[in-house]
This record gives sequence, C-alpha cells and structure tokens, in this order.
Amino acid sequence: MATTLMDLISNFTNCLFCFPSSPNLKINSRTLRLLRLLGEGGFSYVYLVQDTSTSALYALKKIRCPFGQESVALALKEVEAYSLFSGVPGGDFIIHSIDHQVKDEGGKVSGIGNSGEAGGQKTVYILLPYYRRGNLQDEINANLVNRTRFSERRLMKIMLGVCKGLKAMHHYKIPSGNGPASAARREAQVIRNQAANEDEDARRQAKNKTRTMTASAQRSADEDGEAEQPLMPESAGGEITASQAKKKSGDAHAYAHRDIKPANIMLDDDDPSTSGSGDPKPILMDLGSIAPSPTPITSRSQALAVQDTAAEHSTMPYRAPELFDVKTGSVIDTKVDIWSLGCTMYACLIGKSPFEARSDETGGSLSICVLGGDWKWPDENAPKPKRQGTIVEGDGQAAGGDRRDKYPCEEVRDVVRKCLAVEASERPDIDELIELIRNVMKKIPDGETAQGDY
Repeated sequence: MATTLMDLISNFTNCLFCFPSSPNLKINSRTLRLLRLLGEGGFSYVYLVQDTSTSALYALKKIRCPFGQESVALALKEVEAYSLFSGVPGGDFIIHSIDHQVKDEGGKVSGIGNSGEAGGQKTVYILLPYYRRGNLQDEINANLVNRTRFSERRLMKIMLGVCKGLKAMHHYKIPSGNGPASAARREAQVIRNQAANEDEDARRQAKNKTRTMTASAQRSADEDGEAEQPLMPESAGGEITASQAKKKSGDAHAYAHRDIKPANIMLDDDDPSTSGSGDPKPILMDLGSIAPSPTPITSRSQALAVQDTAAEHSTMPYRAPELFDVKTGSVIDTKVDIWSLGCTMYACLIGKSPFEARSDETGGSLSICVLGGDWKWPDENAPKPKRQGTIVEGDGQAAGGDRRDKYPCEEVRDVVRKCLAVEASERPDIDELIELIRNVMKKIPDGETAQGDY
C-alpha cells in the first residue's frame, strides 16, 4: 500500500513538473493557452496550445536546459536551422518556427541579442505549426491496429515530398542578393548571435562558480576534465550558419538531417496542391540533429564526438552504419539520410525499421544487424502462396499476368535495397533517389487500393 501511494505521489509531481504552473503562457507578444501534452522525450515536451486572441492552434516545444547555457545554444541551433531553409526551393517541405523565446526558470526573459541575467536554469520555447494529421509514425501505428497498409503509390508520393525537403538541405547554397533565401539566412544568423550570447553568459556563470570552489575541488574538476566543457564541440556538427564563415555567395554548403524517421515526418493536409486528394504533404521536422556535410573525420577525438552526438540525436533503428562506428579518415556525408529514408520506407510498408524487425526475429543486437546489413523482407524464403484468379487486392500492380504475389512490388523493394547499401558510396544521392521514385510511380496505377493484411 505504501509503495502504491509513493508511486502515485511520484507520478503526480512529475506531471506538475512537465506542465507549467499556469494554463496560460506568454511567448513574446502572444498569450497561449495550454490544451494538452502531445509528446515528450529527454528534456523536451511538446504541447498543443491555442492563441487566446486568434484561437489558432500551434505546437509548442518546451526544452529544459539543465546543463547550463551550452544546452540553450543547442536548442537555439534547432531554431536557427528552421529559419535557414525557409527561402530556398523545397524549403516548404521543411517545418519553420513561428516564434521562440528563452526564459529564465524564475521568469526572466532573454530576447534576441540580449543574454539576460545569469543565474538559474533556462528554458527554450519554440512555437511551431500544428499538424492535426500527426506524423508518419501515427499512420504506421494506425495501419498496424486496423490491419491496413499504405498503397505503394501514396507512399511513393509522400517519399517524393520528403526527398524534395532533403534536397533543399543536401543542395543548399549560400544565397546572394536580397531575396527570401538571403533574408532567411540573416534571420538564422541573428539566432546564432543569440546563441553566442547565451554561451558567453555560460562562461561568466562558470567563472563565478569556480571562484566559490575550494582549491582542491577546482583541481579535482580540472583533473576530471569537467570544467567548462561544451556539450557539443564544433567537430561534432554543432554549427549551422557559423560553419559558412569561409563560404561566398553561390557556394554549395550541404547539410544532412541525420535523424530521418517516420516520427519526424509530419503530414500537412492544408497544402492547396493536395487539397481534397487525400494525399498529405510531408513536412520534415526536428532539425536539432542537423550537421554540415560532408564532415571529414580527421582525428580519433572527433570520431568519438560525432559518434556520441549520433548516439544522442540519431534514432538507433534508423541510424546509418557509418554513424555507429565512426572511423578516423572517413567522411560523413548526406548519404546518412538516404539510409534513414530507406529504413523509413520499409517501416511504412512493414510496420517497423528493417533492422529492428531483424533483431527482434533473431534476438541479436540491432547495431550488429545494421553494421552487417542484415535485414530481409518478411516473405523472403517463404513458400509462394496459391493464387485464386488474377487480382490480389492491394499488391499495387495492374490486373493480369504482370501482377505480383508480393507486397510491396519489386520496383519499390529495389528502391529500399539501393538506399540500404552498407557502403555509403553505393547508395544513390538525393537526385538519383528522386528519379528512382518517379520511375516507380510511373509503373504503379492510380487506382491502387491501400487495403489488405500485412
């Protein structure tokens, strides 16, 4: 009885800690009413909120920063990335922040260009669009519950949109002139300056703390290497616009997302081009993992830093093999996203990542499956089923002798296989993948049904 009571108290206090003390929250000039918790992970929470003056719905991401201002700068890196791609071709397939604010835990606010007063834990609030259809993982879960599946054509259309968003990152060029891309870059640089101010604030706080430490405690901290260590060194991919410092207008400066997965692909049904068609527009989100590409690995310490960052920010079942075991002398490039997109396509078709499915089947290590490229389709090596007639509902082929017994069709399987080449150099780049998907779509009829069992 006592244990049960303590559990209830613990759960209640955790709930109080997750939600702000007031149902209303002010972000700059907006007053927002918190409606419910949408999700959480690590030190971040996402709420459904409503603007009290316009009744518009938004998603509000709250990021607690318990490790000092370095983690504030990391949170602002995400906002910086949201701003950077808003003016480039394909940028409409990438989520954009509407507003953001950094607040002291005690209520003091740090605005753009103002580091605020030092002291106390800070929290970053990021106001984002709200997509009522949720994300691709929500559709996967619904398919599993309802024993339905994606039609191959619809999935390829969604993947084509994802590729367009990735192309905006993989082919990013330093903009010139005064167009939307240049304005977006300037906005991102303003946010980077705010992050720099937060870092400077952290250094001041660290110095104040060290003055109160005893000499022996200070020596112990120095020996342990814990004094003023940044949470993400630049070599681990922690910079966005700062990495463009030596670039000129028109120069290519690619970025890799590094955490493509179904949960990071939102579905927007408000796009005019898809209105009424039942085909949502995919929107890439969660850019906290983004890194300049290519990233040459020139030292063992850099290799470990990139590997540790990937372990924290790149979801394991969708993480490319070169991020599991980062080697000195290697180069980490945009092909990590191609791998993750292959895993995402498989998950939409089958219900989970290919390596998650394989490790569940064999009882082996997921990382070993990834590094060895050990995965398969569920019906591989299975006896061919007996057929009745010439039509199989949901197999994605035209009626007659050309229809397959397998789901998905061979053309779709081939796209996934190419994406999941263990050697990054053997995977298609984003332009080649777009062409592959378009060719597959030409071979899948418009009237393909999405129903049927897995």
